[in-house]
Amino acid sequence: MICKARKLLSLLFIHYSLFISVALSAALNVACREDIDESNLYTFTGETIEDYLVNRSERFSSFNYILSRIGYDKILAAYGTYTCFAPDNEAVAAYVDSLYEDMSNPELPHNGMTKPGLEGLTDSLCNDIALFHLLGTEVMSVYMGNGMTVKTILGREITTSLDTTSTSSLDSTLTRVAINRNSLILKRGMDQDLENGVLHEINRVITRSNLLIAGEMEAHQDLYSVFSNALKATGLADTLTATSHDFEKITIKTGFYLPEKCEMGYTIFAETDDVLAEKGIVDVETMADYARQVYANCGDWYDYVRTNHVDISFGTDYKNPWNVLSMFLRYHILKCKIPFTKLTNSHNQISKVTLVEYYETMLPYTLLKVTKNGSKWMLNRWEANSSLTDQVAELGSAAMHTVLFEGIELVGAEGQISPTNGYIHPIKSVLVYNTDVVRGALNERLRFDDASLFGEMMSNSFRRISDKEVNALNGGKTGTDGDLSGSYIRIPPGFLEYMKIYNGDETRLYYLPGQSSGWSNYQGDEFNCKGHYDFAMRLPPVPEGTYELRIGYTAEGNEQRGMLQFYLGTSSDLTTMKALDIPLDMRIVPVNNSDLTPDVYTGWCDWTKLDDKGVESDVNMRNLGYMRGPLYYTVGVNSGNYARNNPKDLRRILTRQHFDQGEYWLRFKSVLDSDHHQFHLDYIEFCPENVYNSTTYIEDMY
Repeated sequence: MICKARKLLSLLFIHYSLFISVALSAALNVACREDIDESNLYTFTGETIEDYLVNRSERFSSFNYILSRIGYDKILAAYGTYTCFAPDNEAVAAYVDSLYEDMSNPELPHNGMTKPGLEGLTDSLCNDIALFHLLGTEVMSVYMGNGMTVKTILGREITTSLDTTSTSSLDSTLTRVAINRNSLILKRGMDQDLENGVLHEINRVITRSNLLIAGEMEAHQDLYSVFSNALKATGLADTLTATSHDFEKITIKTGFYLPEKCEMGYTIFAETDDVLAEKGIVDVETMADYARQVYANCGDWYDYVRTNHVDISFGTDYKNPWNVLSMFLRYHILKCKIPFTKLTNSHNQISKVTLVEYYETMLPYTLLKVTKNGSKWMLNRWEANSSLTDQVAELGSAAMHTVLFEGIELVGAEGQISPTNGYIHPIKSVLVYNTDVVRGALNERLRFDDASLFGEMMSNSFRRISDKEVNALNGGKTGTDGDLSGSYIRIPPGFLEYMKIYNGDETRLYYLPGQSSGWSNYQGDEFNCKGHYDFAMRLPPVPEGTYELRIGYTAEGNEQRGMLQFYLGTSSDLTTMKALDIPLDMRIVPVNNSDLTPDVYTGWCDWTKLDDKGVESDVNMRNLGYMRGPLYYTVGVNSGNYARNNPKDLRRILTRQHFDQGEYWLRFKSVLDSDHHQFHLDYIEFCPENVYNSTTYIEDMY
């Protein structure tokens, strides 16, 4: 019990610190969040999770029976760290009855059950039910209310939120936490903290869908009959079926977590029948009519269509991918799985900025913009003069940032539907790809976090995963590769569709989620690479125009970082690649001279001590091909130290040139003989000429 006492003291210290942080945050920025009473969060019983269930068999014998069928009762009786959502006997009985009574699938009547009751469950059903209620780390209910998405041991995600319609049976003023909207934690704030984890008693079995995304939409005919029928008419229903893809096996292992499977999936932003009806869309034919209006003159603004002389079909050959109905639907679909809680990321971002993410859709070479505006999430919101300012070191006056299009609002986490290979998010008005998106919403500095460039990073729940979760996936271990150690994920060759590794195991690619660390990274995460690396990644597509292409990284001395040459091409074929400028030496850390003399290599100096707040210094740095890090985020969470202030936070301008809306690949090749140096990538930026070279305003420092 000494270890448990130490654990309690540690938890009390951590949560006291968290309470102070939350209190300060609330004082500075009022949010829709209830006050948390942490005086009695934990009940120590000296039991394991299995002990707890057995000792209360009158309530949990049914769930424990399901655990025992797959041998997990023994696992939950042993050492480890788990979170268990435990439904009581009544909840299990109701769920098992619903499974047996379900005859919707003629090929699998009764969901495969052999007879009514627990004994009729197949081993496969027991496995799915049990593992969908278990996490590989501890998660307390007090942190679930603001909304979080976590991966279960089954490999499927669950999403938490506050339930506003029910109150606790113990305290009528205490709002309960909902798991996937339908299962409520019965005793929020009184988690059972046990010897090998934490247990939450829930009132219903957490349900999961085994339908693919188009089938799940069809199952919700009351909401999505028109959208579902259009998916079938275009053949997209038969296309959105991927669940995983193969990749190469590596031979040089370094002890970091190495995924054994690469999951795939989709995200659909879908209008309900009611929303479509407001535009006169009531069936497939009227949706096609609407699409004909939207794309009637798309060659004027859909640059890829114009430059590639694409023949747009306005007929009824809906399965033609360039039929307007198919185009309309494809712009609603992302080729990755993103739960609502992860559509934007606020990790180490300062409070005054707007959270923005850009995702590539299945309409060829098009982007969709997601903005968190206050408490609302909007698609393709358009603000005038975005990324520009009329005030030095500030975002600029409201007068210059007129909102020209509020955007398409998402319903929220409560509307999310979770099929087995993706997510469906309802939206409140009709989404289209038009000239306002191309010339408006996307006409700004486009900053892409490294993980957002690859759908697999989101589909496999790697983006925004905690260190504890990574360690749990890795059996509680961390790896080592030279001076690289920690909760990294090893990315094998072929795991990422839009990354090409040219020399096999000589390129050792890692991903650090960084959600539990204080690294000076945009959104906390980074890609890191060791070895004689030589690889390329496909760049996100941007509307046609002249851009600055930049990369963001942190420099490190003492031979930790490396030196590399960049190449740009129109495919991953090396014959298309052309070198960009001279090699970049990531080992060069700007010298912070006390007399404010600019660093000889980068031009960096402490802008906070300059009368003009670094405006002239920024110009000098740009002339050398560098930029400071942005004011957008801090070095670590809530540190108050902006990336712009940190000499190691740098942006390198790789090229200023014309980009078509289409395929581009950026190659990274080490130019050093030693294989222990690190490559580092945090984010990339496409900045249009009208922003970096504006004659009216200046690019903001954010």
